Order: sequence, then C-alpha cells, then structure tokens
Amino acid sequence: MVYLDYAANTPVDREVLDKYYDTLLNYYGNPNSTHQMGREAQELVERSTRNIANLLGCDPDEVIYTSGATESNNLALRGICERYKDRGKHILLSTLEHSSLMASAALLQENGFEVEIIPVDENGLVNVEELKNMIRPDTIFVSVVSVDSELGLIQPIEEIGTLLKEYPNIVFHTDASQSVGKVNIDFRNVDLITVSPHKFYGINDIGILIKRKELGLKPIIFGGRSTTVFRSGTPNTASIVASSFALEKALVNIEDRYGYVKRLNEEVKLFLSSHPQVHINNSDESIPHTINFSVKGVSSGRVVELLDSKGICVSSKTSCCPIGAPSKLVYAATKDNSLAQSSIRLSLSYMTTEDEIDEFKEAFDEVLNEIMGA
Repeated sequence: MVYLDYAANTPVDREVLDKYYDTLLNYYGNPNSTHQMGREAQELVERSTRNIANLLGCDPDEVIYTSGATESNNLALRGICERYKDRGKHILLSTLEHSSLMASAALLQENGFEVEIIPVDENGLVNVEELKNMIRPDTIFVSVVSVDSELGLIQPIEEIGTLLKEYPNIVFHTDASQSVGKVNIDFRNVDLITVSPHKFYGINDIGILIKRKELGLKPIIFGGRSTTVFRSGTPNTASIVASSFALEKALVNIEDRYGYVKRLNEEVKLFLSSHPQVHINNSDESIPHTINFSVKGVSSGRVVELLDSKGICVSSKTSCCPIGAPSKLVYAATKDNSLAQSSIRLSLSYMTTEDEIDEFKEAFDEVLNEIMGA
C-alpha cells in the first residue's frame, strides 16, 4: 500500500505517539484540580503552551485549544463577527477557503451578515489591490488561507496583513493548517491563525487557534474551566503535550524535509508531464508537498478508484468536499470546469520513499493504459 494523501491526514510520529501515551498513562489528573496530580498535569499543559507560543511567535495567553481546525475556523469567524457586529457586518473570504469557513459564513448570512468572495488571479493568488478595493467601512473580517489544501498555493499573507493593519476595525484570519510545519510564513500581522496538529504528524483530536490578546471573541462552546475563557472544556493534557512536541519536531526539521519533498515533487511532475493526457494544475506558487493534476476527459473518481485498486492512495480533492463534485479550488484557479471535474491530488511527505514513487509511476501507467484502451 502506497499512501500519497498526506494533505488529508498525516500518520502520527512514533516519538509523538510515545509522548502522548506516556502523558496519558502517567498524568491523568484533571488540570483543573487543585490536588498534586492535577497540579502536575496543569504544569505540563502550561509548559507545552509556552513552547507552542514560542515556536509560533505569540504569547501563551494567545493559544486556544479546540477539537480541530474545523472548530478553530468556526470559532474565529463566528466568535469575531458576533463579538464585533456593532462595527459592521461585511465579511470577505477568499474563494479557496475550507468548507468550515464557508459554512460558518452561510450561517452568519442568515443572521444579517453580508459575505463576499475574494477572487484569485490566473496564478490562483489573491490580488492584494483587488482585495483593497473590496474593503468597505463596515468590513470586519477577512480570511485568506495561507496554503490551500488542493493546489498548495502560498498566498501573500505578509502583504495582506500589512494592508489590513491600515484598517483597525478589520480582523485578519488565516487557516494555516496546510502551511505550519511545511513552509515558513510570517504571521506577525495576522490576528487569528488556525493550526492543525494532525497535518504535521501530531494527534488527530486537537486543534489550535492563535488569537491576538487585544482581540475579544465570543465563545461558541460554553461551560467548564479550560486554559482560556474563550473555549470551555477540560484541557486535553496528553494531546496538548503531543502537539507541542510534534510542532517542535516539524519546525526543527522543516528545511531538510522541504528539500527532500521538493526533489520528489520534481520527479513526479516530470513523469506526469511526459503524458500528453495529463495537465498539471499547480503553479509556481504551490508548495512541493501538493501535486494537483487532471487526466483530460476522464473523471477524477475513476482514476482514484483504479489507483486504489492497485494499492495507491490519492484523492480527487479535499476530503471535506462532496463526493463527485468538481473541485471548486481548481476551477477558481484554472477557470476550466473540465479540469476541475478531473482533478486529482497527490500529496507528498518526508516519509514518502523513492520506492513508493516508483510504485505510483508503474500503477499510473497501468491505469492510463486501461482507460485509454477501454
């Protein structure tokens, strides 16, 4: 079995898992409890939070733990808009945002908010000048994903953040689920940052939202003490400790991992480009971890199914999208519905081996021969 769907989920790092189990077995006191075991657990939580804050360049008080990136995105958008709705009800989201933001925005629309979609240019990037022209006096929230999950495009987050600092009533959010641990991005001018540990070999039951401390935020989950007033619930000690360790490992090794994945990316793209039926949908602005391509005139579902039958795990688009629907991200970037209907995402990791790439090549050639010979 060859796993090439790391953008959807990464396997937990063995050392991270060991850290998780050690904490789970030995520090099971409730961090909210005042007895010795509770205090020991609380110290672990606080130490891990300080480490996460140091690694992400924020204050420990700015770290909010959630159940995952979906909740973090909901909390960011709904929490800010409900808290500051007296300032305005205009929301700007890029067309590449995750469904958790789009669905939350739809809910806010039912309550009187107005949502506009920021388009992308021919390279799939948000045009900063066009974004500036869309800003209104009642704009209160802008969200632009750092790196999207299908094309792996790196958006101009630093430039957007600099622009939005000129508008004190606007809160700037970025979903960094696909960027943290893969590529270095300057988040200094970003107000809210969604981080997803299961995208960098951490545990799957936790998310992080970084919220600048000068911002208010209306909670969406109430009751029960936690590490912050903005999200209730007993702190998940083991997952917090594991996330801190996973983040540290990912960032310490980020350059070496990036270089290795880039070499694999070039090899796979060279192979795919040798097939006239294949169109590569990525641009030069994509991170090497994500390769998106289309087999012209063939549905992505068929290619994915045939590859799966040969033990190759890839996906047709982000796992959060409806099955059978065209990729809205590929269409937004290419403006070609046929490419969006047939797009396939292959995502790489530092764990991907040369042998696995060879197996993919062999299987893909077999699949193409089956399809073209049918």
